[in-house]
Amino acid sequence: MPLITLSSGLAFSATGNTSLLDQAGHAGIALPYSCKTGRCSTCKCRVLTGKTNLLHPEIGLSEQEIADGWILSCARSANDDLMLEVDDLGGVALPPVKTLPCRISHIQRIAPDVIQVTLRLPPTTEFSFIPGQYIDVIGANGMRRSYSLANASLASKQLELHIRAVEGGAMSHYWFNEAKVNDLLRLNGPLGTFFLRNTSGIDLIFLATGTGIAPVKAILESMTDLAADQRPRSTTVLWGARDAADLYFDIASLPGDHKYIPVLSRAGSDWAGARGHVQHAVLANFFDLGNATVYACGSDAMIHGARDLLVQKGLPPARFYSDAFVCSSPQ
Repeated sequence: MPLITLSSGLAFSATGNTSLLDQAGHAGIALPYSCKTGRCSTCKCRVLTGKTNLLHPEIGLSEQEIADGWILSCARSANDDLMLEVDDLGGVALPPVKTLPCRISHIQRIAPDVIQVTLRLPPTTEFSFIPGQYIDVIGANGMRRSYSLANASLASKQLELHIRAVEGGAMSHYWFNEAKVNDLLRLNGPLGTFFLRNTSGIDLIFLATGTGIAPVKAILESMTDLAADQRPRSTTVLWGARDAADLYFDIASLPGDHKYIPVLSRAGSDWAGARGHVQHAVLANFFDLGNATVYACGSDAMIHGARDLLVQKGLPPARFYSDAFVCSSPQ
């Protein structure tokens, strides 16, 4: 039975043809992850010693990363004893993942191609999550899609989702053409590790594109509960969109002390704000990234581009956290 030792000193045994990520979870060790399908790179770790078996393609890795010994823990199992370079989540206890019934309680179009959906849980249901996590919504015929939770509190047993239309998407067709209040669905979650780590005294930067703003909204709402000695030195939110119509809610109205910078990639001549991509807007507003921590959520292209650029400009690599929105397959 292979023994997996992490760079933190934690270790667990691996059995069978199960992913390293799942094996760690079974042992009570939380490792970073997002899509669990090999398409993002949130669960990236480096093999220092030992050999692994490929379970499915590691699309989220570049050829150079693979050559340098990086793997995705969701896509590999252990062939023998391993030593892995990876940042585990320390003492963070992830809420239990459950499959639960839910009903649609509210649907509202909030942008040309985005709807806000509120799901209602049964009143006696026990469910918890960390702001920034996501759920899978399970529809007809077992069709499943992932959506970030956009609210920080579950006091009302309601979960807020921001859902963008995907051309040709089967689940999109349901949401935008068939869904109605009181429809019965199921959810599986909470999932993912896109949530705040240590925030004390840092320059906290959120990058989002499109509906990637949903988990950022949840995290911002939760930050009002931070103790005084855990508050960041500054908080900045950069939200990227094509045009102003895609900025579908007012981030500046959220509670807390944060700076908001909207960034448009296809702005008209009447736009006086930042233009281009959110990662470039960071450099226009931060000359020193040595004290920064970045949380990026949105398109996979933005996340990879932001990580490469910001690390090159001085951001400590271990202070870049991400949640990539990757299309489900098939749509």
